[in-house]
Amino acid sequence: MKPPSPPPRGFPKAEFSRRVTTLRRAMRAQKLDSVLLTTEADVRYFSGFDSPFWRSPTRPWFLLIPLRGGGPVAVIPEIGASAFAATWVEDIRAWPSPRPHDEGVSLLVDCIRGLPRRFGRIGMPLGAESVARMPVNDLARLRGLLENTAALEFVDAAPMLQRQRMVKSTREIAKIRHICRLASASFAALPGFAAAGMSEADIGRAMRIDLLQRGVDDTPYLAAASGPGGYASIITGPSERRLRGGDILVIDTGSTWDGYFCDFDRNFAFGRAPADARAAYQVVWRATEAGFAAARPGAGTADVWRAMNAKLVAGGSRGNTVGRMGHGLGLQLTEPPSNAARLGVAKLAPGMVITLEPGMTFAPGREMVHEENIVITESGAEWLTARAPPELPELPG
Repeated sequence: MKPPSPPPRGFPKAEFSRRVTTLRRAMRAQKLDSVLLTTEADVRYFSGFDSPFWRSPTRPWFLLIPLRGGGPVAVIPEIGASAFAATWVEDIRAWPSPRPHDEGVSLLVDCIRGLPRRFGRIGMPLGAESVARMPVNDLARLRGLLENTAALEFVDAAPMLQRQRMVKSTREIAKIRHICRLASASFAALPGFAAAGMSEADIGRAMRIDLLQRGVDDTPYLAAASGPGGYASIITGPSERRLRGGDILVIDTGSTWDGYFCDFDRNFAFGRAPADARAAYQVVWRATEAGFAAARPGAGTADVWRAMNAKLVAGGSRGNTVGRMGHGLGLQLTEPPSNAARLGVAKLAPGMVITLEPGMTFAPGREMVHEENIVITESGAEWLTARAPPELPELPG
């Protein structure tokens, strides 16, 4: 089958400009003079800077979004100056790195002090699901210098940034749809390269190869677990355990295309699956259908959780160790919001991309988890992944 045509890579300057304009409206409401970003996803979202060099922890990277006074300001190691110059960001300031005694802090302080000031407040993601990709001591030094010598107060900007990134543009959705199609095709082809006698790791390697051949850029996340009649975890492996008759295998992939993730799983039985495993599979499949029906504009993430949980309870679930039943998806494998009963209920809106991930313990030490990816539209929800079959697939055992 011919692979789907990919959407254009990257984004036009106008899209980045709109992102900054949207952020500035929120900054004005929160009375922030600037926002400081340090993580790959946030920096890429507002600048377009893409580099595998993020995997090296030696050097921090900073992007400042001022409320007034021009576009974003990149404060970066010299090694990245030429690459950053290819983005839409024009103001690039660099220091010779690595320089452990002053890894960009002085340059960053000078830059922040030079920005227009009205409120005396600088935003930075500090709350839930936030990380500061810089040395902890450097962050403390930065805050001390700005709070004590420049009278600048640090404010948590995580909720503001998360709200903005939850709603994807049409170009972002096209990238997620594309990676979901590629990974769906690989799952559909899995019976051709997975067999009893192979290890979880063997199958995982074969799937990574298949994904790459289909046009996936990378597979940063591929988990697998198996066991007689079920599995006990969904976040480990793939291990060297070999599949045999009566086993259930789950594979969960977080693959990327142009920086955007898919995140979904598929279950397979080797030989005839036990009756309780087949029944549990149908329960989580029906729970996903219920979550899909509930995922409409204006509904809360807790509404989606309740719709899925009702099917699980009715189907004999003994509990759910995952703690939620899905999450946001985009430049990160998992993003806010969470589909949960009590985790900061978010209202769904057109453009939001989420996963539906009902799971249940159906016997001691045995779980069944199912995950799909969807996008919220004006009229409801749309599947981004090719829907899993309603009955547990069985491969020769």
